[in-house]
Amino acid sequence: MAKPHKKLILASTSVYRAQLLDRLLVSYQQVSPHVDEKRILNERYADLAARLSEEKASGVTESHCLVIGSDQVAVLDNEQLHKPGSVAKAKAQLAKASEKTIHFYTGVSLRDTDSGRCQTQVVEYRATLRKLSSEDISRYVLQDQPLDCAGAFRWESLGIALMAKLEGNDPTALQGLPLIALSNMLRAEGYLLP
Repeated sequence: MAKPHKKLILASTSVYRAQLLDRLLVSYQQVSPHVDEKRILNERYADLAARLSEEKASGVTESHCLVIGSDQVAVLDNEQLHKPGSVAKAKAQLAKASEKTIHFYTGVSLRDTDSGRCQTQVVEYRATLRKLSSEDISRYVLQDQPLDCAGAFRWESLGIALMAKLEGNDPTALQGLPLIALSNMLRAEGYLLP
């Protein structure tokens, strides 16, 4: 007989992460994490993704819960890309990324608030963009409005047309929540997933 599930909390207000978690058909509550997302001097980008996902998962103190924390770091030419926030910045990010590979490091943590045990994994995914003209970029940004996406594209919608290739083991990591890794973590905590 399976043990009763602990309450599941997603420490994120991201609509994209919630949509991904919905695919696992588990009940959960969303809370806003309060984490300083600044990079520590000389911190490796994969380590930054792991640290931030762990800090988000550790920010919930309610007992008898499993808390999911996740963070994604996008890197181009050894520089971190942030959410552009404006059309001009989105266009600039895409112009810089034309014919280059953006590395995405997506950390996911699952923390048991009773035991303090925290499982963490970082999943890397690579997106190589094709050669983009300024017209391609303008048309894409106008139509898809990727202003809240690091890298300035949504591969799960029109952004797929910008790609030359995608590489990695878990495409959901590119959207911000690696479901393969998370599914394995939930199974380790007794969740009955297919």
